[in-house]
Amino acid sequence: MSTTGQNSKLISAQTVAEHNSRESCWIIVSGKIYDVTDFMDDHPGGSKIILKYAGKDATVEYDRIHPPDALSTHLAPEKFLGLVDPKTIIKVEAQMSEEDKARAQRKSSLPPLSEILNLHDFEAIARLVMHERTWAYYSSAADDEISTRENHAAYHRIWFRPRILRDVSTVDWSTTILGQPSSMPVYISATALGKLAHPDGELNLTRAAGNHGVIQMVPTMASFTFDEIVDATKQGQAQFLQLYVNKDRNITKKLVQHAEKRGIKGIFVTVDTPQLGRRERDMRMRFANQDPTEVPQNTPQDRERVQKAANVVNSFIDPALNWNDIPWFQSITKVPIVLKGVQCWEDAFEAYDRGLAGVVLSNHGGRQLEFARSGIEMLVEVTQHFKQKRGITFPNDKFQLFVDGGVRRATDVIKAVALGATAVGLGRPFLYASAYGQPGVERAMQILHDEFEMNMRLLGARTIKDLVPEMVDASSIHSHIVAVPDDRLYSANYESMQHARLRELKSKL
Repeated sequence: MSTTGQNSKLISAQTVAEHNSRESCWIIVSGKIYDVTDFMDDHPGGSKIILKYAGKDATVEYDRIHPPDALSTHLAPEKFLGLVDPKTIIKVEAQMSEEDKARAQRKSSLPPLSEILNLHDFEAIARLVMHERTWAYYSSAADDEISTRENHAAYHRIWFRPRILRDVSTVDWSTTILGQPSSMPVYISATALGKLAHPDGELNLTRAAGNHGVIQMVPTMASFTFDEIVDATKQGQAQFLQLYVNKDRNITKKLVQHAEKRGIKGIFVTVDTPQLGRRERDMRMRFANQDPTEVPQNTPQDRERVQKAANVVNSFIDPALNWNDIPWFQSITKVPIVLKGVQCWEDAFEAYDRGLAGVVLSNHGGRQLEFARSGIEMLVEVTQHFKQKRGITFPNDKFQLFVDGGVRRATDVIKAVALGATAVGLGRPFLYASAYGQPGVERAMQILHDEFEMNMRLLGARTIKDLVPEMVDASSIHSHIVAVPDDRLYSANYESMQHARLRELKSKL
């Protein structure tokens, strides 16, 4: 903010300390003082963590999760009050709870990466060593979480038809995505708040992607600034930008044009989020992290507070976004534009007719509309209709189809590619791998490479171009009640949702 310059007002820490309640809550971050009273109910992590630092220096906790510009982005300029006198700062002594001590003990017992054999293993370890709030946020999905489970189960309704007696002494699974080379038909899909998993957050993904020739999609809601993530790339490393469209189109225009100047190779506009889905696992954890004296009752004011807390992102995402805005996007950038979150063939046709570069067939990881179909099922529908109604087959360089959601194996990716996808996005698996830091993300990528090599040979496919529809049987993809093999590893990692429970009463004596 421009108000944080040398002429900012100096305020003593003692004055800040007087504002330590819900009625008046000030915090110090990096020497700057902010009034967060009105933001408390909107905070995605609940009010409890803010009140813990009310009137104190919250820099360490803030830096653990947020990008440097988060406060200036989400708070009105007048909420910046001035600079704190550095001689008077009161710091909160770090105290580990029994829960944190137990988690630290589990972290000290991490198995070596050589014992991590698949992406399911990363998820199992992440569940044990990540903070409960982090796990709830990353793993949560809409309503009863049926769509998120269907995303994975849908791949089990597709079977292979391998070819034999082909020379597969050398196999090559490299490809190009929007004209950019990739070592495999996989990209890192955008996921918010990477620092929750590891202090280096999205930078782990950036650096690992650069080392393995994989393209990273930079999220709008990252834990690091856009420039920090781009600055972490290697020479020639390609990145895409995931874009939530701001109600203030000037903000969106500046971000898109800045991204283009920094070398971004594709803009993926998220179109399935006119508001956030109801993610009850995350909501229940947020209740647990509220100030105990501020337990919501069933008053209109408290219902509004809960809704605001659940939908903090809605404050800047534009629900009025529509097809008539596409020409405006095309006018502000020359970078290929892809719509992320298309869920039927009709909208895929519309995107094609409007000259877009492609679509991501996705239900947002099952986090938005419950009972939205899986990306892989949408892919079968879209390719069939393009072929029948337009005579267009895929993969197609003019209009590329992408899929995300539920992928845990290279065989999942291979099925999607055989059915016409250019590439597949993986989000959560790389977040879980980042519990090990950058080495974990690199191990995850190496696992996928090893799986690609083996399965390409066993299928009789020498290159990506050999992965054709005839290599798979997707005849049951639309049968949602057909019996499928139970993926025991996936099911073991899935944590059942919980009912509301009686609160544990703690004596104040």
